[in-house]
Amino acid sequence: MKSAIHKHRLAGACAAMLCLAAPWPALANQASLHLAIGDPARSGQELPLVLDGIRDTARGDLVTPAEMAARMAGTGILFIGENHTNLDFHQVQFRAIKALHEAGRKVMIGLEMFPYTEQAVLDNWVAGRYTEEGFVELGAWYGNWSYNWQYYRDIFLYARDHGLRMVALNSPRNAVSLARSKGFEALDAEARAHLPPQIAPATEDYKQLFRSVFDRDDALHMQGPMLEGLYRGQIMWDATMGWNAMQAVKAEADPRAIMVVLIGAGHVTYGMGAERQIAPYYDGRISSLVPVTLVDDSGKPVKQVRASYADFIWGVPEERETVYPSLGVSLMGALGKVPGQIIQVSKDSVASRAGLKVGDVLLSLDGTAIDSANTLNRVFAGYRWGDSANARISRDGVEQALAIPVRRSKP
Repeated sequence: MKSAIHKHRLAGACAAMLCLAAPWPALANQASLHLAIGDPARSGQELPLVLDGIRDTARGDLVTPAEMAARMAGTGILFIGENHTNLDFHQVQFRAIKALHEAGRKVMIGLEMFPYTEQAVLDNWVAGRYTEEGFVELGAWYGNWSYNWQYYRDIFLYARDHGLRMVALNSPRNAVSLARSKGFEALDAEARAHLPPQIAPATEDYKQLFRSVFDRDDALHMQGPMLEGLYRGQIMWDATMGWNAMQAVKAEADPRAIMVVLIGAGHVTYGMGAERQIAPYYDGRISSLVPVTLVDDSGKPVKQVRASYADFIWGVPEERETVYPSLGVSLMGALGKVPGQIIQVSKDSVASRAGLKVGDVLLSLDGTAIDSANTLNRVFAGYRWGDSANARISRDGVEQALAIPVRRSKP
Protein backbone atom coordinates (compact mmCIF):
# COMPACT_ATOMS: atom_id res chain seq x y z
CA MET A 1 0.00 0.00 0.00
CA LYS A 2 1.47 3.33 -1.04
CA SER A 3 1.28 6.39 1.17
CA ALA A 4 -1.46 8.96 0.69
CA ILE A 5 1.01 11.57 -0.49
CA HIS A 6 2.31 9.20 -3.16
CA LYS A 7 -1.18 8.34 -4.37
CA HIS A 8 -1.99 12.02 -4.68
CA ARG A 9 1.17 12.73 -6.69
CA LEU A 10 0.76 9.65 -8.83
CA ALA A 11 -2.79 10.55 -9.80
CA GLY A 12 -1.60 14.06 -10.56
CA ALA A 13 1.21 12.67 -12.70
CA CYS A 14 -1.24 10.54 -14.67
CA ALA A 15 -3.56 13.45 -15.20
CA ALA A 16 -0.64 15.63 -16.24
CA MET A 17 0.54 13.23 -18.90
CA LEU A 18 -2.95 12.50 -20.22
CA CYS A 19 -4.03 16.16 -20.24
CA LEU A 20 -0.57 17.55 -21.02
CA ALA A 21 -0.84 19.98 -18.11
CA ALA A 22 2.74 19.51 -16.89
CA PRO A 23 5.66 17.12 -17.29
CA TRP A 24 5.69 13.83 -15.42
CA PRO A 25 7.58 14.06 -12.11
CA ALA A 26 9.83 11.33 -10.79
CA LEU A 27 8.61 9.77 -7.56
CA ALA A 28 10.79 8.49 -4.74
CA ASN A 29 9.97 4.80 -4.70
CA GLN A 30 12.46 2.02 -4.14
CA ALA A 31 12.22 0.60 -7.65
CA SER A 32 13.38 3.80 -9.31
CA LEU A 33 16.30 4.26 -6.90
CA HIS A 34 18.09 0.97 -7.52
CA LEU A 35 18.08 0.39 -11.28
CA ALA A 36 21.26 -1.01 -12.81
CA ILE A 37 21.27 1.52 -15.65
CA GLY A 38 23.14 4.71 -16.52
CA ASP A 39 26.92 5.19 -16.28
CA PRO A 40 28.47 1.68 -16.50
CA ALA A 41 31.26 2.72 -14.11
CA ARG A 42 28.71 3.29 -11.34
CA SER A 43 25.63 1.27 -12.30
CA GLY A 44 26.83 -1.81 -10.41
CA GLN A 45 27.40 0.01 -7.12
CA GLU A 46 25.13 1.17 -4.29
CA LEU A 47 26.10 4.05 -1.99
CA PRO A 48 24.76 4.90 1.50
CA LEU A 49 22.32 7.77 1.81
CA VAL A 50 22.95 10.31 4.60
CA LEU A 51 20.41 12.83 5.89
CA ASP A 52 21.54 16.36 4.92
CA GLY A 53 24.66 14.84 3.37
CA ILE A 54 25.79 15.38 -0.23
CA ARG A 55 27.33 12.27 -1.79
CA ASP A 56 29.71 12.61 -4.73
CA THR A 57 28.86 9.35 -6.47
CA ALA A 58 32.02 9.28 -8.59
CA ARG A 59 34.38 9.51 -5.59
CA GLY A 60 31.99 8.09 -3.01
CA ASP A 61 32.67 10.71 -0.32
CA LEU A 62 30.49 13.31 1.39
CA VAL A 63 30.96 17.01 0.56
CA THR A 64 29.64 20.37 1.68
CA PRO A 65 27.72 22.65 -0.73
CA ALA A 66 30.88 24.75 -1.19
CA GLU A 67 32.98 21.64 -1.90
CA MET A 68 30.37 20.44 -4.37
CA ALA A 69 30.53 23.78 -6.17
CA ALA A 70 34.33 23.51 -6.31
CA ARG A 71 34.10 20.03 -7.86
CA MET A 72 31.84 21.49 -10.56
CA ALA A 73 34.57 23.87 -11.72
CA GLY A 74 34.52 22.28 -15.17
CA THR A 75 30.75 21.86 -15.41
CA GLY A 76 28.85 23.99 -17.92
CA ILE A 77 25.39 22.51 -17.38
CA LEU A 78 24.00 21.27 -14.07
CA PHE A 79 20.65 19.51 -14.01
CA ILE A 80 19.00 19.58 -10.56
CA GLY A 81 16.08 17.18 -10.29
CA GLU A 82 13.07 18.20 -8.27
CA ASN A 83 9.87 16.88 -6.80
CA HIS A 84 7.66 19.85 -7.59
CA THR A 85 5.80 19.88 -4.26
CA ASN A 86 8.64 19.03 -1.87
CA LEU A 87 10.07 22.17 -0.28
CA ASP A 88 13.29 20.37 0.74
CA PHE A 89 14.04 19.68 -2.94
CA HIS A 90 13.70 23.37 -3.74
CA GLN A 91 15.92 24.31 -0.81
CA VAL A 92 18.57 21.99 -2.27
CA GLN A 93 18.26 23.84 -5.57
CA PHE A 94 18.56 27.18 -3.80
CA ARG A 95 21.62 26.07 -1.79
CA ALA A 96 23.36 24.80 -4.93
CA ILE A 97 22.67 28.03 -6.85
CA LYS A 98 23.91 30.11 -3.92
CA ALA A 99 27.08 28.01 -3.52
CA LEU A 100 27.93 28.29 -7.21
CA HIS A 101 27.31 32.04 -7.23
CA GLU A 102 29.47 32.52 -4.13
CA ALA A 103 32.19 30.44 -5.81
CA GLY A 104 32.43 33.11 -8.50
CA ARG A 105 30.51 31.28 -11.24
CA LYS A 106 28.26 33.22 -13.60
CA VAL A 107 25.05 31.38 -12.82
CA MET A 108 22.14 31.17 -15.22
CA ILE A 109 18.96 29.43 -14.11
CA GLY A 110 17.03 27.35 -16.64
CA LEU A 111 13.37 26.76 -15.83
CA GLU A 112 11.00 23.96 -16.67
CA MET A 113 8.18 26.20 -15.40
CA PHE A 114 8.07 28.46 -18.45
CA PRO A 115 7.88 27.65 -22.18
CA TYR A 116 10.50 29.37 -24.29
CA THR A 117 7.78 31.64 -25.71
CA GLU A 118 7.58 33.35 -22.27
CA GLN A 119 11.21 34.52 -22.02
CA ALA A 120 10.21 38.20 -21.76
CA VAL A 121 8.39 37.49 -18.49
CA LEU A 122 11.60 36.25 -16.88
CA ASP A 123 13.67 39.10 -18.32
CA ASN A 124 11.25 41.60 -16.80
CA TRP A 125 11.41 39.85 -13.43
CA VAL A 126 15.21 39.86 -13.23
CA ALA A 127 15.27 43.49 -14.40
CA GLY A 128 13.02 44.42 -11.46
CA ARG A 129 10.06 45.54 -13.58
CA TYR A 130 7.59 43.46 -11.56
CA THR A 131 6.74 43.42 -7.90
CA GLU A 132 6.49 39.92 -6.52
CA GLU A 133 2.71 40.04 -6.68
CA GLY A 134 2.86 41.53 -10.14
CA PHE A 135 5.10 38.74 -11.41
CA VAL A 136 2.80 36.03 -10.10
CA GLU A 137 -0.21 37.73 -11.70
CA LEU A 138 1.13 39.44 -14.85
CA GLY A 139 3.74 36.76 -15.44
CA ALA A 140 0.95 34.15 -15.36
CA TRP A 141 2.73 31.89 -12.88
CA TYR A 142 -0.35 29.75 -12.40
CA GLY A 143 -1.02 29.76 -16.12
CA ASN A 144 2.43 28.43 -16.93
CA TRP A 145 2.84 26.25 -13.83
CA SER A 146 0.28 24.73 -11.46
CA TYR A 147 2.46 24.47 -8.34
CA ASN A 148 2.49 26.93 -5.45
CA TRP A 149 4.73 29.97 -6.00
CA GLN A 150 6.01 29.69 -2.42
CA TYR A 151 7.97 26.54 -3.29
CA TYR A 152 10.13 28.56 -5.71
CA ARG A 153 10.03 32.00 -4.09
CA ASP A 154 13.52 31.96 -2.50
CA ILE A 155 15.14 31.02 -5.81
CA PHE A 156 13.37 33.72 -7.81
CA LEU A 157 14.08 36.42 -5.25
CA TYR A 158 17.76 35.44 -5.13
CA ALA A 159 18.00 35.53 -8.94
CA ARG A 160 16.39 38.97 -9.09
CA ASP A 161 18.44 40.40 -6.23
CA HIS A 162 21.73 39.13 -7.70
CA GLY A 163 20.97 39.71 -11.37
CA LEU A 164 21.12 36.02 -12.34
CA ARG A 165 19.69 35.41 -15.77
CA MET A 166 16.64 33.14 -15.84
CA VAL A 167 15.90 31.19 -19.03
CA ALA A 168 12.59 29.70 -20.16
CA LEU A 169 13.29 26.18 -21.40
CA ASN A 170 10.09 24.23 -21.87
CA SER A 171 8.04 23.37 -24.95
CA PRO A 172 4.69 25.05 -25.55
CA ARG A 173 2.00 22.54 -24.62
CA ASN A 174 0.52 22.40 -28.11
CA ALA A 175 3.89 21.27 -29.49
CA VAL A 176 4.14 18.48 -26.92
CA SER A 177 0.57 17.43 -27.66
CA LEU A 178 1.35 17.25 -31.38
CA ALA A 179 4.51 15.19 -30.83
CA ARG A 180 2.68 12.83 -28.48
CA SER A 181 -0.26 12.24 -30.81
CA LYS A 182 1.31 12.44 -34.29
CA GLY A 183 5.06 12.12 -33.86
CA PHE A 184 8.02 14.47 -34.10
CA GLU A 185 7.71 14.71 -37.88
CA ALA A 186 4.45 16.65 -37.40
CA LEU A 187 6.21 19.55 -35.63
CA ASP A 188 6.60 22.89 -37.41
CA ALA A 189 9.91 24.64 -38.08
CA GLU A 190 9.72 26.76 -34.91
CA ALA A 191 9.37 23.72 -32.64
CA ARG A 192 12.09 21.84 -34.52
CA ALA A 193 14.49 24.76 -34.02
CA HIS A 194 14.35 24.07 -30.27
CA LEU A 195 15.24 20.39 -30.64
CA PRO A 196 18.49 18.52 -31.34
CA PRO A 197 19.06 17.53 -34.99
CA GLN A 198 18.50 13.92 -33.97
CA ILE A 199 16.23 12.94 -31.06
CA ALA A 200 17.41 9.93 -29.06
CA PRO A 201 14.63 7.30 -29.01
CA ALA A 202 13.19 5.52 -25.99
CA THR A 203 15.70 2.76 -25.24
CA GLU A 204 15.00 -0.25 -23.03
CA ASP A 205 16.83 1.45 -20.15
CA TYR A 206 14.74 4.56 -20.65
CA LYS A 207 11.52 2.53 -20.66
CA GLN A 208 12.64 0.64 -17.56
CA LEU A 209 13.11 3.94 -15.71
CA PHE A 210 9.75 5.22 -16.91
CA ARG A 211 7.92 2.07 -15.84
CA SER A 212 9.69 1.86 -12.47
CA VAL A 213 7.80 4.86 -11.15
CA PHE A 214 4.40 3.22 -11.53
CA ASP A 215 3.00 0.05 -9.99
CA ARG A 216 1.05 -2.47 -12.03
CA ASP A 217 -2.21 -1.43 -10.39
CA ASP A 218 -1.72 2.25 -11.10
CA ALA A 219 -3.71 4.26 -13.62
CA LEU A 220 -0.80 4.67 -16.02
CA HIS A 221 -0.54 0.91 -16.69
CA MET A 222 -0.92 1.25 -20.45
CA GLN A 223 0.25 -0.53 -23.55
CA GLY A 224 0.57 0.06 -27.27
CA PRO A 225 0.12 3.42 -29.02
CA MET A 226 -0.91 5.31 -25.88
CA LEU A 227 2.22 4.28 -24.02
CA GLU A 228 4.38 5.12 -27.05
CA GLY A 229 2.73 8.54 -27.14
CA LEU A 230 3.61 9.08 -23.48
CA TYR A 231 7.23 8.19 -24.23
CA ARG A 232 7.26 10.76 -27.05
CA GLY A 233 5.79 13.43 -24.80
CA GLN A 234 8.44 12.81 -22.16
CA ILE A 235 11.24 12.75 -24.76
CA MET A 236 9.91 16.00 -26.26
CA TRP A 237 10.30 17.69 -22.87
CA ASP A 238 13.75 16.12 -22.36
CA ALA A 239 15.01 17.23 -25.74
CA THR A 240 13.57 20.75 -25.79
CA MET A 241 14.66 21.70 -22.29
CA GLY A 242 18.10 20.20 -22.73
CA TRP A 243 18.64 21.85 -26.10
CA ASN A 244 17.49 25.29 -24.97
CA ALA A 245 19.72 25.08 -21.88
CA MET A 246 22.70 24.11 -24.04
CA GLN A 247 22.10 26.92 -26.53
CA ALA A 248 21.93 29.48 -23.71
CA VAL A 249 25.21 28.43 -22.14
CA LYS A 250 26.95 28.20 -25.52
CA ALA A 251 25.87 31.76 -26.29
CA GLU A 252 27.43 33.02 -23.07
CA ALA A 253 31.00 34.19 -23.64
CA ASP A 254 31.99 34.15 -19.97
CA PRO A 255 34.04 30.99 -19.26
CA ARG A 256 32.73 31.03 -15.69
CA ALA A 257 29.15 30.51 -16.91
CA ILE A 258 27.11 27.58 -15.66
CA MET A 259 23.53 26.81 -16.60
CA VAL A 260 21.65 25.41 -13.58
CA VAL A 261 18.50 23.67 -14.82
CA LEU A 262 15.58 23.26 -12.42
CA ILE A 263 13.63 20.35 -13.81
CA GLY A 264 11.59 17.35 -12.70
CA ALA A 265 13.81 14.55 -11.43
CA GLY A 266 12.37 12.20 -14.07
CA HIS A 267 14.21 14.29 -16.67
CA VAL A 268 17.52 13.94 -14.80
CA THR A 269 18.03 10.57 -13.09
CA TYR A 270 20.54 8.09 -14.53
CA GLY A 271 21.34 10.60 -17.28
CA MET A 272 18.42 9.12 -19.24
CA GLY A 273 16.51 12.37 -19.85
CA ALA A 274 17.69 15.81 -20.99
CA GLU A 275 21.37 14.92 -20.62
CA ARG A 276 21.07 11.97 -23.00
CA GLN A 277 19.41 14.15 -25.62
CA ILE A 278 22.15 16.80 -25.74
CA ALA A 279 25.31 14.84 -24.88
CA PRO A 280 26.25 14.25 -28.57
CA TYR A 281 26.12 18.01 -29.24
CA TYR A 282 27.82 19.42 -26.15
CA ASP A 283 31.56 19.14 -25.63
CA GLY A 284 31.50 20.55 -22.09
CA ARG A 285 30.86 18.76 -18.85
CA ILE A 286 27.30 17.98 -17.74
CA SER A 287 26.59 17.24 -14.07
CA SER A 288 23.48 16.21 -12.14
CA LEU A 289 22.24 16.69 -8.58
CA VAL A 290 19.14 14.94 -7.26
CA PRO A 291 17.78 14.99 -3.70
CA VAL A 292 16.52 11.66 -2.32
CA THR A 293 14.22 11.27 0.67
CA LEU A 294 15.29 8.85 3.40
CA VAL A 295 11.85 7.22 3.40
CA ASP A 296 10.15 5.84 0.29
CA ASP A 297 6.51 6.15 -0.75
CA SER A 298 5.43 3.10 1.25
CA GLY A 299 7.07 4.34 4.46
CA LYS A 300 10.15 2.12 4.26
CA PRO A 301 13.59 3.60 5.00
CA VAL A 302 15.87 4.31 2.07
CA LYS A 303 19.41 3.46 3.13
CA GLN A 304 21.16 3.23 -0.23
CA VAL A 305 20.81 4.47 -3.77
CA ARG A 306 22.36 3.38 -7.05
CA ALA A 307 25.56 5.32 -7.68
CA SER A 308 24.56 6.01 -11.30
CA TYR A 309 21.33 7.74 -10.15
CA ALA A 310 23.05 11.16 -10.28
CA ASP A 311 26.51 12.71 -9.96
CA PHE A 312 25.59 14.19 -6.59
CA ILE A 313 22.88 12.89 -4.27
CA TRP A 314 21.58 15.00 -1.38
CA GLY A 315 19.71 13.19 1.41
CA VAL A 316 16.54 14.94 2.59
CA PRO A 317 13.99 13.97 5.27
CA GLU A 318 10.69 12.18 4.84
CA GLU A 319 7.79 14.35 3.76
CA ARG A 320 4.47 13.22 5.24
CA GLU A 321 2.40 15.91 3.54
CA THR A 322 3.18 18.77 1.20
CA VAL A 323 4.04 22.06 2.94
CA TYR A 324 1.37 23.85 0.94
CA PRO A 325 -1.99 22.14 0.40
CA SER A 326 -3.48 21.35 -2.98
CA LEU A 327 -7.09 20.51 -3.69
CA GLY A 328 -6.30 17.29 -5.52
CA VAL A 329 -8.48 17.53 -8.63
CA SER A 330 -7.97 17.83 -12.36
CA LEU A 331 -10.42 19.93 -14.34
CA MET A 332 -11.61 19.59 -17.90
CA GLY A 333 -10.17 23.04 -18.62
CA ALA A 334 -9.67 23.97 -22.26
CA LEU A 335 -10.24 20.35 -23.34
CA GLY A 336 -14.02 20.63 -23.01
CA LYS A 337 -17.01 22.95 -23.00
CA VAL A 338 -17.23 23.01 -19.19
CA PRO A 339 -13.79 24.11 -17.91
CA GLY A 340 -14.72 23.60 -14.25
CA GLN A 341 -15.83 20.00 -14.64
CA ILE A 342 -13.80 17.61 -12.49
CA ILE A 343 -12.27 14.74 -14.46
CA GLN A 344 -10.08 13.27 -11.72
CA VAL A 345 -10.04 13.29 -7.91
CA SER A 346 -6.86 12.13 -6.18
CA LYS A 347 -7.24 9.46 -3.53
CA ASP A 348 -6.89 10.72 0.07
CA SER A 349 -6.81 14.33 -1.16
CA VAL A 350 -8.52 17.38 0.31
CA ALA A 351 -11.10 17.09 -2.48
CA SER A 352 -11.90 13.42 -1.88
CA ARG A 353 -12.30 13.94 1.87
CA ALA A 354 -14.64 16.86 1.20
CA GLY A 355 -16.82 14.69 -1.06
CA LEU A 356 -16.01 16.10 -4.49
CA LYS A 357 -16.60 13.58 -7.28
CA VAL A 358 -15.66 13.08 -10.90
CA GLY A 359 -18.35 14.79 -12.98
CA ASP A 360 -18.98 17.58 -10.50
CA VAL A 361 -18.62 21.10 -11.90
CA LEU A 362 -16.68 23.44 -9.64
CA LEU A 363 -18.42 26.78 -10.08
CA SER A 364 -16.73 28.97 -7.47
CA LEU A 365 -14.45 28.95 -4.45
CA ASP A 366 -15.14 31.52 -1.73
CA GLY A 367 -16.89 33.71 -4.26
CA THR A 368 -14.30 33.49 -7.06
CA ALA A 369 -15.67 31.94 -10.26
CA ILE A 370 -13.61 28.94 -11.39
CA ASP A 371 -13.39 29.42 -15.14
CA SER A 372 -10.18 27.42 -15.69
CA ALA A 373 -7.67 25.13 -14.02
CA ASN A 374 -5.32 28.12 -13.88
CA THR A 375 -7.80 30.12 -11.83
CA LEU A 376 -8.30 27.21 -9.46
CA ASN A 377 -4.54 26.82 -8.96
CA ARG A 378 -4.11 30.55 -8.31
CA VAL A 379 -7.00 30.76 -5.85
CA PHE A 380 -6.18 27.59 -3.94
CA ALA A 381 -2.54 28.65 -3.55
CA GLY A 382 -3.75 31.11 -0.92
CA TYR A 383 -5.06 28.41 1.41
CA ARG A 384 -3.09 26.83 4.24
CA TRP A 385 -3.62 23.70 6.31
CA GLY A 386 -6.44 24.30 8.75
CA ASP A 387 -8.37 26.68 6.47
CA SER A 388 -11.81 25.94 5.06
CA ALA A 389 -13.10 26.84 1.60
CA ASN A 390 -16.72 27.38 0.65
CA ALA A 391 -17.42 25.98 -2.79
CA ARG A 392 -20.39 26.13 -5.14
CA ILE A 393 -20.69 23.07 -7.32
CA SER A 394 -23.11 21.62 -9.83
CA ARG A 395 -23.83 17.92 -9.41
CA ASP A 396 -26.15 16.17 -11.85
CA GLY A 397 -27.40 19.58 -12.91
CA VAL A 398 -28.25 20.72 -9.39
CA GLU A 399 -26.29 23.61 -7.89
CA GLN A 400 -25.31 23.26 -4.23
CA ALA A 401 -22.91 24.53 -1.59
CA LEU A 402 -20.05 22.38 -0.32
CA ALA A 403 -17.65 23.10 2.54
CA ILE A 404 -14.08 21.97 1.86
CA PRO A 405 -11.96 21.59 5.02
CA VAL A 406 -8.27 21.98 4.15
CA ARG A 407 -6.86 19.28 6.38
CA ARG A 408 -4.04 16.77 6.21
CA SER A 409 -4.84 13.12 5.64
CA LYS A 410 -2.84 11.85 8.64
CA PRO A 411 -1.11 13.15 11.80
